[in-house]
Amino acid sequence: MTIQSPDSLWQAAHSVDARRPRSRQTKIGASDTVCARRAGYLLHGRLPTDGGDKRRAILGTWLHAGILEAARKEYGWLVERSVEDATIRGHIDAVQLDAATASRLPKRMRPAHPAEATTVEDVKTKSTYQWDRILRFGATDAEIRQVLLYADLLSTEGFADVEGQRRLARLGPIPVGRIRFRFINRDGGDEYVQEMPFTTERARGARWWVDQVRAARSPEDLARTFPGPGLSAVCDNCPFKTACWGPVVAGRRPQSVALHDDAEREKALDEYAKVSRQIAPLKERLKVLRAQLDGSEAGVYGSHRLSWSGGNPTKVDDVTAMVELFERADVPVPKTPDVAWMKAKLKEAGIPVPVRLDRERRTAVGINVTPNQS
Repeated sequence: MTIQSPDSLWQAAHSVDARRPRSRQTKIGASDTVCARRAGYLLHGRLPTDGGDKRRAILGTWLHAGILEAARKEYGWLVERSVEDATIRGHIDAVQLDAATASRLPKRMRPAHPAEATTVEDVKTKSTYQWDRILRFGATDAEIRQVLLYADLLSTEGFADVEGQRRLARLGPIPVGRIRFRFINRDGGDEYVQEMPFTTERARGARWWVDQVRAARSPEDLARTFPGPGLSAVCDNCPFKTACWGPVVAGRRPQSVALHDDAEREKALDEYAKVSRQIAPLKERLKVLRAQLDGSEAGVYGSHRLSWSGGNPTKVDDVTAMVELFERADVPVPKTPDVAWMKAKLKEAGIPVPVRLDRERRTAVGINVTPNQS
């Protein structure tokens, strides 16, 4: 009996994501301030040139929505609230009102535990691959700029007067005391919180950034904020990747479009040589320190945590097992097995390629040094 393949969940998820207001907006939003040129493309109404697989982003969106709904029910936080003025708009993940502001709302809308100072919070889901950077450096400049804009809009305009939050809009401008980032590891569930005071001086820098984007005559007049495809995940997944970096040229990296003449090549080469000279002694010192730490037990030493990865048996193709699979299927195998051909045929048939562990060869042992959070 043949079972008809069900509809793809991911196809539905991509279609729903494409119809979200944030995916279709042309007015610049606070969440669009990741890259100056990308914000310019949106502001000038350019159509995206690239699609791509958004499964990780969609998973993050679903997890994000669940977290905020739990916070709304349990703590009475104001979640997914709109703010805007004449030039920019945004959707704040969560606002925790202070006692004085909360008292101006009906009792049913007040938080269970008012904050010491009104706090604008942004929830970010991250993969394990990104987690070490979060622990080391916290929010990026772009993430901080985004939340500063949310807080600035709330403190100067208040909540937007839109359906579902009319009562909140009547509060008018709300003094914001701090901003907060709540990072969630979507692979393991770990949580990391970063806070900082909110001031109008900090917000002024974010506003200036937006003003520069709005003043540009075209997106191409704006600088690229990130180093480009292959070097930045932001660029790899940007909907304007081709518009910004041009089509893929075989044998050349996208960044090569940044050099236009021999004078620019000379300048880049001089900088390359200078950086190489600066890095060389640091690399040598790193090798010495790595060698000294070899064999140390994993654990916390002062302000850092030491752990190890790798050192496992290497996986190699199990040619004998492959030959047996082909003989069982009555497929002739050359006297000298063609490993590449057999692997291709197995993959074509949807059969996993047999591997075995070569215990004589080991993967490299990696050292992991992260800040001690305890």
